[in-house]
Amino acid sequence: MKAFIIYLKKKGSKYFGIYIINPYITSLNTNIMTKIEKNNPIINPFGGIIFAIDAIKEAGVPEVIDNLLGKRAAQAKYSYSDILMNLWSIFFCGGDCAEDINNHLKDYLSSIPDNPVANSDTILGILKSLKTEKEEVVSSTNNIYEINKHDKLNELNIKILKSLGLLISDELYNFDYDNEVLPTEKYDTKHTYKKTKGYFPGMATIAGMPVYFENRDGNMNVKTGQVEVLERCFKMLADNGIKIDKCRMDAGSYARDIVEIATKFSENFYIRANRCEALRSELLNVQNWETVEINYITYEVCSINYQPFIYKKGEEKKTYRLVVSREKMDNAQLDIFTGDNMKYRSILTDDWKKNEKEVIEYYNARGTEEKTIDILNNDFGWNKMPFSFMEENTVFLIVMMICKNIYTYLICKFSKIFTDLKKNFRIKKFIFRFIILPVKWIESGRYNILKTFSTKPYEKLKLLQI
Repeated sequence: MKAFIIYLKKKGSKYFGIYIINPYITSLNTNIMTKIEKNNPIINPFGGIIFAIDAIKEAGVPEVIDNLLGKRAAQAKYSYSDILMNLWSIFFCGGDCAEDINNHLKDYLSSIPDNPVANSDTILGILKSLKTEKEEVVSSTNNIYEINKHDKLNELNIKILKSLGLLISDELYNFDYDNEVLPTEKYDTKHTYKKTKGYFPGMATIAGMPVYFENRDGNMNVKTGQVEVLERCFKMLADNGIKIDKCRMDAGSYARDIVEIATKFSENFYIRANRCEALRSELLNVQNWETVEINYITYEVCSINYQPFIYKKGEEKKTYRLVVSREKMDNAQLDIFTGDNMKYRSILTDDWKKNEKEVIEYYNARGTEEKTIDILNNDFGWNKMPFSFMEENTVFLIVMMICKNIYTYLICKFSKIFTDLKKNFRIKKFIFRFIILPVKWIESGRYNILKTFSTKPYEKLKLLQI
């Protein structure tokens, strides 16, 4: 049976003419189709970016940028803060590369009062000008690697975090450090252990917020130069009044000099321990295992006093606590290391107060920190580096790392007013629920009035900079 639609045409208060329309007919009478009118582009569909830019300015971020990076030449049209704000605005509006400002966003961003907007060539050119030279590092096996550190941009990141109130002087924070492969095909990238070309940077985070970054060759050993990286990072945080309570690192940081630097700058450390013959002997001698449940999995746990490192004659040997957990493997195959069918994991720490379950749960929480790399890759352009060389890409990576921290500030600030925003939202939801907002500027006397086409409470956000 074929369906039909009855259409009544109305004129004034009267209906006349009954049209029986067969929906299988593709060409309908033009009198019943919706008309489309073309109008001047006076509506800005990304109105939420106005409030985001204003919040960043209100927090004093542009002043921090220009004070630290300095003023550009007198004839320069754009300041460093203008350029960084332009780049961040691209990603806050859903773009993923500098060229999006030319192709999609320039007219909308330029319509915002007191918001200079550069083109992509200018943005990328000024980022290039901020690069620092690479340095060589020699490993214990006499291999030569290249690293690229940028003290000024790392300092800028910490000062912006303090300006936003995300880090506060003299408070104690939990610190995480990790090295992660960034796959990319660039002129100077090397083959990594993941069998892809890329970089192998080291990054420190506090509560998921990146606080320090150094770029490294993709084929560089994880322990090579790590002590120096950590010392620079810890010292920069200390110089800015940021104190470390606990620090967590994976097995790539299991070395005597790294443990000692962690002990020097933090109250407690937690590092995944590597297997060795000495550890095997210690484990086989343990008789008292306690049964605990962690994340619905039953483990046997214990603690032992352990001296994991080799000391020279006359040096004081240091004893640490080794927290060990084990669980039965699904198969009956024996572990060649221990001679049983148990899977062992160990954490080296100088924390003697927490029980084994608390130590393990605290260390396992570092998995949430590893998500930071995923967020940077997919939300803030790390997977689309714009340059061909490490030193230039280091600038971009740190600048976008700062952008991620600013986003943390914005989503926390706006989620207090907008009930459909939550602090843990990725940037895509933020764009859909906050940035995409049709607005229109109306001039009234000496004032600019921003008209928003939304039922959401944008009027509670005062525009102090407009």
